[in-house]
Order: sequence, then C-alpha cells, then structure tokens
Amino acid sequence: MSSFSAPGIRYCARALRASPRPSLASPILISCQHQRRAPARRWDSTAAASSNPKIATIVDQISQLTLLETADLVSNLKTRLSIPDMPMGGFAAPAAAAPAPPPEEDEPAPAVAEKTLFTLTLKSFQATAKPKIIKEIKQMLGLSLVDSKKFVESAPKMMKEGVPKDEGEKIMETIKGLGGVVVME
Repeated sequence: MSSFSAPGIRYCARALRASPRPSLASPILISCQHQRRAPARRWDSTAAASSNPKIATIVDQISQLTLLETADLVSNLKTRLSIPDMPMGGFAAPAAAAPAPPPEEDEPAPAVAEKTLFTLTLKSFQATAKPKIIKEIKQMLGLSLVDSKKFVESAPKMMKEGVPKDEGEKIMETIKGLGGVVVME
C-alpha cells in the first residue's frame, strides 16, 4: 500500500490540468512519482544498521524468531553468560539500614512522652440539659441548629480531635456545667 500526501496529490492534479496532453515521459508525471514517499518503519530502518556483516546477520536471525524462541534464547544466554535474573521494576530496592546499636546501660531510659493532644467525645447528657448542650455544640463546632441537634442525639460521638489539654479541660467543664458528660482520651 502506498501513501500519498495531500499537498503532493494537489500538486500533481494542478500540473496535469495545466498541461495540454501529458505523456508517460512527461516531466510532470516524473515529478509526481517522486512526490510519493514510503512511510518510515522502525523495523525497516537502515540508518541504525551495523557495519559489521556478522552482527547484521545475527540481528536478522533474531528478528525472525517467535516469542517462545526469543524467551529460550534469553534464558540460554543468561545461563551461558552467568547473568542473574533481575526484577522488572527497573530500580533495585534500597539496602537495609544497619540496626541501631543497643542503648548503653549508663543512660537512663527515656521517660514516656506525655500526651499533649487529646480527642474529646460527648458520651451522654441529661434529658433536661439537651437544649443547652445543642446550643453549646452549635457554637463550639460551628454547625447549624439541625446538625447540632442530630450530633447531640447521636451521642456518644467524637466532638473534637487534636485538642490541647488546657482547651480540652475547659470544654469538659463547660459541658459538665450544662449537664453533659465529655471524655478526654
């Protein structure tokens, strides 16, 4: 199958219309035949051909192998040349870090770090205090009145996360004063 470019076809058509009677040896038809170019194919490339005829012969023979034959060729070459199997990821996993030396006995063990951020959970509330707690939750969490009511009715529910100890204690006191129970974890 030959391929023609659109500008080349237009050039030949104009040239044929312009000439009175073209013959087969006409320069117009000869130039139109030169307009035709074969598409470049990767496997048909001669630019990358080796100057060594032995290598060119081997490349031609390998290119004619089937997939199974190619797999056999690769495995035979690996065994003959002692090439180890490599993972297909392309990058090798980093080497494992050396284990840390055990702590010396002279140094005291570090104290357990004190927790600084807490999670506040509304556990329960008195039925008579429900409207007050809904208003406080609405103000504290920035929810609408309907969402605050649903939040309080679905207790126990987490109120805030990552709260400093001082702020958490203030919130606990406020809700406790209204008749609710908040747990700081």
